[in-house]
Amino acid sequence: MVSTLSGVSASEKIDQIPDILDRHKQFFATGITKDVNFRIDQLKRLKEVIMEHETDIYDALKKDLNKSPFTSFMTEIAMVLGEIDLFISKLKKWSKPKKVRTGMVNFKANSKVYYDPYGTVLVIAPWNYPFQLTMSPLAGAIAAGNCVVVKPSEIAPATSAVMTKIIQENFVEDYISVFEGGVPVSQALLEQRFDYIFYTGSTHVGRIVYQAAAKHLTPVTLELGGKSPCIVDEDIQLNFTAKRIIWGKLLNAGQTCVAPDYILVNRKVKDALLKRMTEVIEEFYGTDPSLSDEYCKIINERHFMRLSAYIDGADIAYGGDRDMDRLYIGPTILDNVKGDDPVMQDEIFGPILPILTYDHIEEAISFVNEREKPLALYVFSKDKQIAKKVLKETSSGGACVNDTIMHLASEDLPFGGVGASGIGAYHGKHSFTTFSHQKAVLNKSTRIDVPLRYVPYKVSLAAFKQMAKFIR
Repeated sequence: MVSTLSGVSASEKIDQIPDILDRHKQFFATGITKDVNFRIDQLKRLKEVIMEHETDIYDALKKDLNKSPFTSFMTEIAMVLGEIDLFISKLKKWSKPKKVRTGMVNFKANSKVYYDPYGTVLVIAPWNYPFQLTMSPLAGAIAAGNCVVVKPSEIAPATSAVMTKIIQENFVEDYISVFEGGVPVSQALLEQRFDYIFYTGSTHVGRIVYQAAAKHLTPVTLELGGKSPCIVDEDIQLNFTAKRIIWGKLLNAGQTCVAPDYILVNRKVKDALLKRMTEVIEEFYGTDPSLSDEYCKIINERHFMRLSAYIDGADIAYGGDRDMDRLYIGPTILDNVKGDDPVMQDEIFGPILPILTYDHIEEAISFVNEREKPLALYVFSKDKQIAKKVLKETSSGGACVNDTIMHLASEDLPFGGVGASGIGAYHGKHSFTTFSHQKAVLNKSTRIDVPLRYVPYKVSLAAFKQMAKFIR
């Protein structure tokens, strides 16, 4: 069924929102989305049409972010297909009611957790990984049995258009619908009552989404960001450390929510690390990264200007070259950075890497803890006790020891933030549980009834306290 939203204006789309949401509710009420076989069929269809449009997706990501086909597949398409394959293979097992322990206080009975879909889910996606961060939560919502409204980012228009085509031409609009457009469309959607909202983007907008959800007591997942620190101990494997930091920082030109935002390096190894990182940049991208097929552009002029302001007047240890016409900012390392510098106030979200130093690990830990909790934290050290100390004494959404970003690639690890970096988590089975209400069900026998619980009570409080120790 081709969506009736195709070819209409933004104002017309906004006017149709209440009617479409009402049709979502009616579709959900039929119960068809609760059928596990139906969900699996929809997931298979989603995988099929993604593969059919693979070239279109590559072309769109090239237009929006200058991503190469290899980078596009690795960071966008492969992760989505992997999630879908996992859902298809595990969904029948995951969706079965899970039997849990029933204490003696409920003799004779059994207890189970049922996984119920919420109803209609709103997925609001960002622009930096526009395909992956739209389609991955969409697949999770489908797997859990929900109807879905998708709002892709207007800042990545080419990718948004491809995803809209995929959804509108292959899924019933009453089941999955998509709304393209800017802020007015998002605002109109957030005025409606959804059963669940999944938002990925900035902390600033995350607060707006949370406030809108609160009006209807709508549960949310907020995948936000923050300044993810990279702590480098003096005892490191220098080559691997430099490679993994630079790869994680410059992937997608630093426009990654879990990119290392800044380095806190032990003063003893700072010069060696800086030297090796500059070498790695040229090994990866050549002496002129603007010519590299694997180096992405900045998404738009507004972000280009925002990032340029961080470079102007800074102590540039490497790079700093820019080209407004091509939205190009080269890999840039800033030296002699202080905690109160402008570049240290907000998430950078670009290819700029500030370096700060410390003398004792406690200083680095204190520096991190004085700021908002980050989405990710990275610690490089061959000393296991140092790594354990950092992990134990800091709080972050996720973390890597001796690597960056790669915790996202494990389907068994939840991905999400804490504090200002987010609420909730997903990926793998965690996506299924995120989009499912875990309903507690007690099934009591009618063959026996314990009279102790009824008034008037037949035992003293002292006797009941003793009994309570054994019937939990």
